[in-house]
Amino acid sequence: MKLRLKVANADKRRNGSAEALALRGRFPIFPEKTALRMGRVIRTGDTPASRRHQYLRSCAEVLHLLAKRAHFDDEARDMVAFFVFNLRGIAQTIEESAQSWENRGYWRKAESLRENWRWTRTAADELERLIRQDRWEAIPSVLLRLMPHFQHITVASITRNADWWCGALKALLRSTTRS
Repeated sequence: MKLRLKVANADKRRNGSAEALALRGRFPIFPEKTALRMGRVIRTGDTPASRRHQYLRSCAEVLHLLAKRAHFDDEARDMVAFFVFNLRGIAQTIEESAQSWENRGYWRKAESLRENWRWTRTAADELERLIRQDRWEAIPSVLLRLMPHFQHITVASITRNADWWCGALKALLRSTTRS
């Protein structure tokens, strides 16, 4: 048995992994002496933190645009609904990050993260409740309370246009489930 293990290890060292050997048997395009080496797949673009930053940026821009408006027209109502969807997105990314910390055994850090960002879920619920009750006069005070959470984001130019929030109110009113 020791001899067999040594041979298997020698094959592994010289010709690559067992998976590479199996691939060579099924697909003759891989040359006999070339080892198939594969690295780890690292997702660099779509992480919960990068999505959270996009949601935060969207919220900051919408708050900036809503602050310039005197009353709630149809577009402003769509903006508020879009704001609710972004707050829910932030809460979802926080939950993903916290779950990742818990999987590594850092439950205290996970709970701290959830506690620090709990305001997103409560604010989204409150805004959605006000929208469904058609109490638009109460929404500016809620948005003012949320402004300090977005002060660290500098809005030098608006990168989101009306296409981002067009129809958001209709989608929010149509949705029955709350995340």
